[in-house]
Amino acid sequence: QVQLVESGGGLVQAGGSLRLSCVASGRTGSTYAMGWFRQPLGKERELVASINWSGGSTYYLDSVKGRFTISRDNAKKAVYLQMNSLKPEDTAIYYCAADRGSERTPTFLGEFDYWGQGTQVAVSS
Repeated sequence: QVQLVESGGGLVQAGGSLRLSCVASGRTGSTYAMGWFRQPLGKERELVASINWSGGSTYYLDSVKGRFTISRDNAKKAVYLQMNSLKPEDTAIYYCAADRGSERTPTFLGEFDYWGQGTQVAVSS
């Protein structure tokens, strides 16, 4: 089993920035692709960004391209989401997820095996 713990959420004004962090523990010996999802209240969970094991390949949701950046530090077993130019529509619970034993860059929910508990991001107008 792999445990994922997110941090860094909070309340920010539109145009502001936040940096989310996710640290993995447990059976992390395999390679893992990682991703960040979000789920606004009453809506479905959507993939915001993902990154492959080496960090050389990334995926972004169209609405966050140019504003969000996903990165990882395998030595620290961590993945990050830098969010700039935040908009009210970015308000959601953000979840970290891991795609076990994979060299790919995952692009949909079913590819992920482990999930964190989520961290709330609220953007005021």
